[in-house]
Amino acid sequence: MTEGFDGRKRETLRRFAAVGAAAPFVGTASADAGSEDTNETREAIRGYVPTTPGAHFSKLRDDLRLGTGEAQYHLRKLEAAGAVESVKDADYRRYFPAGRFDETDKRALGYLRRETPRGMVLALLRDPDATGADLAAALGVSRPTISAAAAGLEDAGLLDRTDGYALTEPERLLTLVVRYADSFDAEAVAFADDAASLVAYDP
Repeated sequence: MTEGFDGRKRETLRRFAAVGAAAPFVGTASADAGSEDTNETREAIRGYVPTTPGAHFSKLRDDLRLGTGEAQYHLRKLEAAGAVESVKDADYRRYFPAGRFDETDKRALGYLRRETPRGMVLALLRDPDATGADLAAALGVSRPTISAAAAGLEDAGLLDRTDGYALTEPERLLTLVVRYADSFDAEAVAFADDAASLVAYDP
């Protein structure tokens, strides 16, 4: 069982390491010193973060099949080397490639990585006139759940609840959904397949 897990872990690390090796990060030479396994793990993280920006620590750790201490160690090294940066988001710490996103992008990606807010954003991008009741029905959740998620989106500057629900940054959100759809879920991928030609914003 352990041998099988180690094999899958190595395959996962190699796949993301190939992306990391080609990533245009700078200032990472000191972070890459060490054994072959260390380099491969770090390159995997460097490949993973740009393709899954805003992923929180536990998701990154689990997707790359890393131990908690192992992931913490390499992320600290990469942050110190200026390759990645992190922000605290409620109970989560989310990771981004350094210097790539502004603060609004980071907030938007943080909410897009949450199931209910992401579903609301997709629904409102499809139908800007959707009501709270429409959103609850579409997502299969309660109205209080929609209201709580809407309050968070409003606090983040992504939603205006003055007169119904209106996205304040629809082009930005559309672009982020389309660009990183594969890192969200099947619904985001399906949305991106239909919406890619509409993108006008380029962060």
